[in-house]
Amino acid sequence: MSPTTTDRPAAERPAHAPLLRGLVDDAAVFPPAAVPLADAVRLHAGHRASGFAAAVGPLLVPAAGVADLVAVLDAAPPTAGGSTLDIALVARPGADPSVLTAGRDALRVEPRVRVVAAELAWHDGWRDLGLDDLPVALEVPRGADRDAALADVRTAVDEGLEVVAKLRTGATPTWPWPDEDEVAEFLVRTAHGIPFKLTGGLHHAARGTYEVDGIPEENHGLLNVLLGTSAALSGAGPDEVCGLLAVRDAAALAELVAAWPDATAGRVRERFTSYGCCTVTEPLGELAALGLLDPL
Repeated sequence: MSPTTTDRPAAERPAHAPLLRGLVDDAAVFPPAAVPLADAVRLHAGHRASGFAAAVGPLLVPAAGVADLVAVLDAAPPTAGGSTLDIALVARPGADPSVLTAGRDALRVEPRVRVVAAELAWHDGWRDLGLDDLPVALEVPRGADRDAALADVRTAVDEGLEVVAKLRTGATPTWPWPDEDEVAEFLVRTAHGIPFKLTGGLHHAARGTYEVDGIPEENHGLLNVLLGTSAALSGAGPDEVCGLLAVRDAAALAELVAAWPDATAGRVRERFTSYGCCTVTEPLGELAALGLLDPL
């Protein structure tokens, strides 16, 4: 008879619920996957009905595509039990952020959808959008404005608003890949009372060079970020955190994370709230292979 999960040594058990709960937001409709919305809704329903459902957050939907979402739902067969689709509305940098309030208002009369969050680029006028009824993720820029954005998020948190800073960890045509030094600096700065989420590029458990459409790309690792966050919360400086972000041994990283008590996992996730990934099963499959999640 094979040992049960609770019979295994701590380092061999699938990770505790506090670490993985709602960790991966479903960004299937965004590049590089760019899955058609109808397919993304169908696949998301599968994730939510799977054995790893607890690790999956809301479906991320462009705020400008609310009408398309309703059309997709109208065309789809009814879901069992009339389940509600949880979504986060997203206005990417450069988009008119007013589409968020318009999209939220349009969906207030749609019983099949529940808007659970909004995401947009940080700017001075974000408070004027009237999004106080939703948790908000503000994507921070680079350069001098980064510190202003982080300070603003900290102030909003102190005021009792549900706001997190959002950092893009993957490259885009207008956003060069942030290296370990840049991400480490972000983790150290957010350790002082600023919750955050990440987006882009976190498709794998460990830091490495991975092929995307046949082209090798540098990727940060999910486990590296979890460990870097824990270190920053314990007072580590940028150099130490940078060293953790650079480790490419997935098994070694997994062993360290698996040994965390629930209190450490909870503290890390209170700071690192979630991240958007366009291929949900990719990172979760790697975590399962490393023994941190039951097999998918």
